[in-house]
Amino acid sequence: MSRLAFEVLATDPHSQARLGRLHTPHGSCETPAFMPVGTQATVKTLRTSDLEACGVSIVLCNTYHLYLRPGHTLIAQLGGLHRFMGWPHPLLTDSGGFQVFSLGTLARVSEEGVLFQSHLDGSRHLITPETAMAIQQALGADIMMALDECTRYPVTYEAARLSMELTCRWARRCLQAAQQRRSGLFAIVQGSIYKALRDACVQQLGEEDFDGFAIGGLGVGEPRDLLYEVAGHTAAQLPFHKPRYLMGVGKPQDLLRCVRLGIDLFDCVLPTRNARNGFLFTSEGRIVIKQAQYRSDERPLDPACPCYTCQHHSRAYLRHLFMAGEILGLHLNTLHNVTYYMQLMARIRQAIREGTLAELTVPEF
Repeated sequence: MSRLAFEVLATDPHSQARLGRLHTPHGSCETPAFMPVGTQATVKTLRTSDLEACGVSIVLCNTYHLYLRPGHTLIAQLGGLHRFMGWPHPLLTDSGGFQVFSLGTLARVSEEGVLFQSHLDGSRHLITPETAMAIQQALGADIMMALDECTRYPVTYEAARLSMELTCRWARRCLQAAQQRRSGLFAIVQGSIYKALRDACVQQLGEEDFDGFAIGGLGVGEPRDLLYEVAGHTAAQLPFHKPRYLMGVGKPQDLLRCVRLGIDLFDCVLPTRNARNGFLFTSEGRIVIKQAQYRSDERPLDPACPCYTCQHHSRAYLRHLFMAGEILGLHLNTLHNVTYYMQLMARIRQAIREGTLAELTVPEF
């Protein structure tokens, strides 16, 4: 029996978009949903109470980083990841595959798993599908991700085929290792930009007892139109009554476009990383807060935003904090950007509910 329950509550008459509800051991969240990235058991600069105030219902944490520091065994001894970080709501942990992909020459992939060199101290570690499951089960995530190989772009058809088939074999090993799990387990569909490989991957993984499916290996350098084409094609092949997760995407316009393609879950570092760099998302378009035009601007960052930042501080103050290198500026910027994303997802869900998604627009960022 599935450790998760997913309901499709409504569908959009003009696209493949669905309104859903995902039930997990630590509560439910409405979909489509965006997951802020809490790489090291924290969404940078924000308290868990800030996340709740922003409207966040589910957070992503990183298996690779938590395995290296402070260690999954310690986190388990301290009561699991929810208790460790003070977050009582749903958590998803990624497999670590993308981080290994990012290590480049510091990682070596074989049938057994991934041998990699720590970016912290140079120590060597082997992560197998079985190890990935043991780590994530120790963390106590509500949703675990199967270990995959994230294919680079560009890549030849043959290389993508071999990588996809390895990902499928690893996924089956993850499923076998996690038979007694109390969490959901998502498989990751790979195949690069090749639709035939995506189809083959869906066919193989769809026969197994996974609780949901992720689309991986996109947003890694391919043209945006190609991302949408492959994501939409792949989503259409996935089981209707299981959640679909597009990994590592993206900008607000990407979220709206991909919701219309039938995607339910998203994650990306853009709102938090951009906030720390002074790039802010607003209903009027982007604001780069360091620009001199905001030096004496008394207006709120976004008059349409209900967040603490917009309700209490001016653009001039936010620019001052950023130019002075004050930590508070990073916090206030992040609070706003995460709220912007949560408000966008709420608008998307409401539009699906009302049948008006075709009319919804967002600024281009």
